[in-house]
Amino acid sequence: MKPLRRAAILAVGSELLTPSRLDTNSLHITEQLNLLGIDVVFKSVIGDDREELARAIRGALDRADLVVCSGGLGPTDDDVTRDVVAAVLGRPLAEDERITARIRARFEARGLRMPDINRRQAMVPAGAVVLHNPNGTAPGLWLEEGDRVIVLLPGPPRELKGILAALVEGELRARASGLAIVRRTVRVAGRTESHTEEAVRPLYNERAQAAVPVTATILASLGQIELHLSARAASREQAEAAVDLASRQVEEALGLDAFSRDGRTLEEVVGALLVERGLRIAVAESCTGGLLTSRLTDVAGSSRYVDCGVVAYANEEKTALLGVPAALIEAHGAVSEPVAVAMAEGVRARAGTDVGVGVTGIAGPGGGTPLKPVGTVAVAAAMPQQTRSRLFRFVGDRQLVKFQASQAALDLVRRMLLQ
Repeated sequence: MKPLRRAAILAVGSELLTPSRLDTNSLHITEQLNLLGIDVVFKSVIGDDREELARAIRGALDRADLVVCSGGLGPTDDDVTRDVVAAVLGRPLAEDERITARIRARFEARGLRMPDINRRQAMVPAGAVVLHNPNGTAPGLWLEEGDRVIVLLPGPPRELKGILAALVEGELRARASGLAIVRRTVRVAGRTESHTEEAVRPLYNERAQAAVPVTATILASLGQIELHLSARAASREQAEAAVDLASRQVEEALGLDAFSRDGRTLEEVVGALLVERGLRIAVAESCTGGLLTSRLTDVAGSSRYVDCGVVAYANEEKTALLGVPAALIEAHGAVSEPVAVAMAEGVRARAGTDVGVGVTGIAGPGGGTPLKPVGTVAVAAAMPQQTRSRLFRFVGDRQLVKFQASQAALDLVRRMLLQ
């Protein structure tokens, strides 16, 4: 029997096409399939439209060995997945009385009568294998069409994950290719996407021609660049070794700009460095409004190194709480490197910590000037033996500027600690 190598995921539900709902199921499905060496080649979100769903299923069957549909298995008229798949495959539907009995028992256990519409969930296409749902009423379905497989899973994540876990250990593992897929993400700060590409491009040919090839994709995201490395091999150990080697080579090419190759965020990396060196940190923020302190304390165990955070938004509070001289603000403006330095040194002195950080800027949309437009941010980090500062010009709306400012401050601390 042909092994399953390529998969397509179809997320069904009109609610997933609105701004209020996200398709998170496909991320979990992708992760589980990758563990079996099954590569997800595309994903689609389809509303509760029979014609659109039928078109998507036919297209997926043309392009993939395995098609996983999530959602649309409920009891109401807009739950169309089961009916459409049966129609596409030309298979009649019939009620499975055992499913009906289980659904009825679930209702009765809660002292309720089963509505008649729930019988729709017991309709099974001819030839399908019913997949037990331990956490809900709608069972999953496994259908084979020649060498291809279609799996139907309910939309609620708790129900989907329960059924999928059993499949991964059972039918899917038996039909998988036997190959392992391993992915690694190298996160980069202080470089643009093109500068990152320029530095690592010489590695591409070498890695592509290795015994276990490694492919790379560069993604620009908020305040950082991500380099996604992927390897497929006969064993997970071989794939792990290949991406480990590739990620080390990337780190060597990028130097200090590469801050993580194990999935950690910048705040996690900074936290680990502070713990390793036995240091504590205090933060003084203006334009970020507490975001930097929040990110630091989002990390479990951050009480070992975070001492305090001060939001000094008004200039008067920069003077009163942090000791920033009013004359300094008058001479250079609140958004300036000298003021950021004074904030960092002031909060460090008052808290008695090893590291102090100062952030001040113009997040917008108003407040900018020709000399200091919206997005101008000064960050500084102070330690007993050294102080560093930088002035940035970020682009984007208020939230983007605030995040990039917090990212720049964390990166400045990281570089000081490493150097």
